[in-house]
Amino acid sequence: MQPVLTIDERSNIDSGTWFSKLSLPLRHDILERASVRRYPDGATLSSRGTPAEAWCGVAKGAVRVGSVSLSGKQVTLTYVEPGTWFGDIALFDGLPRTHDATAHGETTLLVVSRADFKALLAAHVELYDALLRLNCRRLRLMFDQIEDLNTRPLAARLAKQVLLLARAYGIPQGDEEIRIGLQLAQEDLAQLLGASRQRVNQELKGFEREGAVRVEPTRLVVLSKDKLLSIAER
Repeated sequence: MQPVLTIDERSNIDSGTWFSKLSLPLRHDILERASVRRYPDGATLSSRGTPAEAWCGVAKGAVRVGSVSLSGKQVTLTYVEPGTWFGDIALFDGLPRTHDATAHGETTLLVVSRADFKALLAAHVELYDALLRLNCRRLRLMFDQIEDLNTRPLAARLAKQVLLLARAYGIPQGDEEIRIGLQLAQEDLAQLLGASRQRVNQELKGFEREGAVRVEPTRLVVLSKDKLLSIAER
């Protein structure tokens, strides 16, 4: 029997910022053509240099996108959150995948084959415009990250990253506390920011002293979004 999305997984897809703005007929056709695949933590989803075979939406968990440096070190570029679609660029230009993609935690994907992706484009001109807007947003975010890397201190960049993680994976606890559900080691955060684990650890200890976060093993708890915003704007 073909696996189906759980209620929570379907909610993650339906509430995705990009997907939720599509017309009802297009959303229906995408879901009709998508298959559900579940992966354990650490499973390889695609590898750098391989042909692009599918377009995917994250329904649960996260997808770690990264590469391996010349010295053999794993480098994390981003985590694709629930409700986000990826993989379309290589289907458009026909070139191989540019990075490795692995499941981070138990992960559920909606997978649309290359043939079905092309059929959706042929049937819905709207999808071209929607993907163009999506890739413009990705490009703007990439430029923002490059600018931050070159102009902002590490503390500001780290605070901004924690806020983004809280928005994507936050689990409210009490009046103000937000537990970040994504399991991340400090080394993972360091890779996202292009910094050393030691420096990230120092900054997080400073955040704790200011009452902005609480650091737990492989978890962060946001205690005050306002204090993090203040740090991010310094």
